[in-house]
Amino acid sequence: MVASDKLFYWLFQDRPDRIVQLLGDLPTDAGGYRFSAPVLKERESRLDGLFLPPEDRPDLPAVVLEAQMAADPSFLRRLYAECALLLRQEPTIHRWQVVVLCPSQRLNFGDPQAVEEFIERRVRWLELQPAAEGEQRPLLQRVLSLLVAPEERIEASTQQLRQQAQEGAAGAEIDAVIAAILVSRFPSRSIPELCAMGGITIEDFTQSPIYKEIVGIGRSEGEATVTLRQLNRRCGPLSEATTAQIRALPLEQLEALAEALLDFTGPADLTTWLAAHA
Repeated sequence: MVASDKLFYWLFQDRPDRIVQLLGDLPTDAGGYRFSAPVLKERESRLDGLFLPPEDRPDLPAVVLEAQMAADPSFLRRLYAECALLLRQEPTIHRWQVVVLCPSQRLNFGDPQAVEEFIERRVRWLELQPAAEGEQRPLLQRVLSLLVAPEERIEASTQQLRQQAQEGAAGAEIDAVIAAILVSRFPSRSIPELCAMGGITIEDFTQSPIYKEIVGIGRSEGEATVTLRQLNRRCGPLSEATTAQIRALPLEQLEALAEALLDFTGPADLTTWLAAHA
C-alpha cells in the first residue's frame, strides 16, 4: 500500500464508525459498521475500504470507500468494474453506496458517459478542496483536507481544527488523525517539524497509535528509527557501533533521548548522554 492507502486503512480500522461522520444522510443512530479492505480476487486489486453495517440494521447501506488523490483517466471505469466484482464476491450486499475522497471532483477521472447512471445513483464525492469558501463540512473531512492543503497554511489550519475539536470533546482523536496525516504526507520531515506543523507535543505525537501503524514498524523500532534520523541531522553521521547501541536502548530511554536531542549541539552531547544512561 502507498502511504495514503495506509493512512485511510488505519484511520478506519480501529474506528469504522468514523465513516458515519462523513456521511450526513445516514440515520442519526447509524453505527456498528465493520471495516475491511477486501482483495477483489479476479483482479487481485484491493478496495481502499468496505464498511458493512450490523446484521440487525438492514436499513443501513454498505459503503465502499475509494481515496483518489490524483487525476486518473481510467478511474471511473475502474471504480465501476471493482464495484461489480465486489457485488459478485459479496452476495450479502444489497443496499450500497460509494464514497470517493478526492482533492476535487474536477480532476480528470475519465469520461463519465459510459458509467453515468452508476455515478449519479451510487457515488458520493467528498472533496478535500471545497469549491466554495465557508462550505459546511464534517470536522473529519476538514482534517483530511490537510492532505492537500498548501504547506504554508497547515500550521494555522491545524490550530483552528484542534481548537474546534477540543470544543467538541474530540481533541485526542483529532490529534491522532493530524499526526497520521503529517507523517503520511511528509515522511522525511523531523518530528519537531511535524509537531510544529500540527501543534502537537512530541510526546503525544510519538505515542499516537495511528502514527505507529502508518510507519509500519513496532513501537521500539519506530522510536529508534526516528531518533536515529534526528541524531544524524543534529550530530552528523553516526558510527555503526553507536547506531547499534541506540537501537538496543529500551523504549523509555529511546523516548528520553528523543526529547534530549532537541538540545544537542553536536556529537559530544550524544556521547555524554549515552555514557550517563549506559
